[in-house]
Order: sequence, then structure tokens, then C-alpha cells
Amino acid sequence: MDLEKIEALLKLLSDNDVHAFHFKDSEMELDLQLGAPAVVAPVSAPAPALAPSTPATPTEAEPVDDGSVAVESPMVGTFYRAPSPDAPPYVEVGATVKAGQVLCIVEAMKLMNEIECEVAGVVTEICVENAQPVQFGQSLFKIRPA
Repeated sequence: MDLEKIEALLKLLSDNDVHAFHFKDSEMELDLQLGAPAVVAPVSAPAPALAPSTPATPTEAEPVDDGSVAVESPMVGTFYRAPSPDAPPYVEVGATVKAGQVLCIVEAMKLMNEIECEVAGVVTEICVENAQPVQFGQSLFKIRPA
């Protein structure tokens, strides 16, 4: 399968709000997930497992030692602290945040995904530098619940 066919398939999936696609024939196996890296593997090799499709809301890890809750990236992408390069950051260390408040943006596949806070509290740490790549499940912020 050539790149043009894959691009056309991705556009078709996106236009029809399909988030995952699996194809297998005698020559290849193809797993596509919007918001996750695409993997093409020969049939003779086992296909790598892909992370399940997730909504653009953070997952929360176990509380860390100081009682803070880690806000984790729900996807692989690029972390941005502000809505645009010339805008102020959404939050700073020490800021009081509410549940549902936007903390940052994670760009994935040219889509800007707003990451919202799940708990009310105080930002105790920003774990990632602006414009740096992040992995699925990587801590972005630590919030001390109020």
C-alpha cells in the first residue's frame, strides 16, 4: 500500500468520524488509529499493540507522595502551555484551578486537543516544557486537590 492510499484512507476515516481501522491480507497488516501512530507490519511478524483510542481529556494517576494528583497526557503529541505563541499560558505553578478548566493543549496529527483539569485544586508542578513532545500517560501537571 503506498502513501497516497494511506493518506486517502486517513481522510476517509476522519471525514466519517471513525477512530480506528484494521486491515489484514496475505501481504500486510495495517492498524490505523486517529490520535495514535499508524503501524504497518508484515503478516509474518506479530502486529504491535496500539494504545486504545482515548478522548481528549486527561487520565489521572495515583496521588503522588505529597497528595498531588498527576494530570497525564491522553495521547502522543506536542505539549503547548498557551493557545498561541503570543498568548499567556493557561496556568502557572501556584494557580488555583477548577474541574473542567483548560490546562494546556496537546497537538496530535495537526489537531489541537484541549486538556482539562479533572479536579479542583492548586497547580504544584508543570512537568513538561512548552512545545516538547509528550507520550501517552506522561505526567503534564501535578495538582494538589483543594
